Amino acid sequence: MDEGRHAARHRVLQVAAELLEEGGSEAVSTRAVATAAGITAPALYRMFGDKDGLLAELATHGFEMYLADKHEALSRSEDPVADLHRGWDLHVDFGLRHPAFYLLMYGTARPGRKPPAADEAHALLVNLLDRAAADGRLRVPVEEATHVVHAATTGATLALIGEEAPQRKLSTSTRLRNIVIGSITTDPPVATGTDRASRALALDAALTLEDGAAPPLRDTETALLRDWLRRLAE
Repeated sequence: MDEGRHAARHRVLQVAAELLEEGGSEAVSTRAVATAAGITAPALYRMFGDKDGLLAELATHGFEMYLADKHEALSRSEDPVADLHRGWDLHVDFGLRHPAFYLLMYGTARPGRKPPAADEAHALLVNLLDRAAADGRLRVPVEEATHVVHAATTGATLALIGEEAPQRKLSTSTRLRNIVIGSITTDPPVATGTDRASRALALDAALTLEDGAAPPLRDTETALLRDWLRRLAE
């Protein structure tokens, strides 16, 4: 894409983002966006195909904003469980500051239709949980913990967005955060500890994190070891 077309596309997305923030997805009609951007409807169709294509691009834009916030605010600390708490709060805060974007990103999800930026956001959570597992702080396997935290943060944020601001109680999110994260994590293991599940998960995580990826499944002994470790953690 040449520089001029890229600039025009970016301008249209900025206009569409403003309309989305002001009036929700209903305000993002192709006619309204084309008029506000000073282009013709056919030109808009050539850029995005149709309204669904435009909304998909806006969802991608939303995830990019979300990631920018997370990368800037969530600096890595020595305590992955503390980072999980902070990550939860950042997630909810983003949704409340950008409710229309959040509803587009998480309220209209379709199986198999996620922008790459959504996968990157998911990877941030997995990385936090991998670190917690490697430190012996998880009670359950990373995959299960990921599903639990993702479902809980999304549900909490959507519930708060649906409430009128004066009646909105952020303490609800805090209470749920503490319950959910408390149910999947444990205190730091002591030298004489006998927490078999967290130790098994820590070793499994160490195998995963050693080279930044899980060992190849063709390595039969490694695959068997990992299966055994996960059985110990059950």
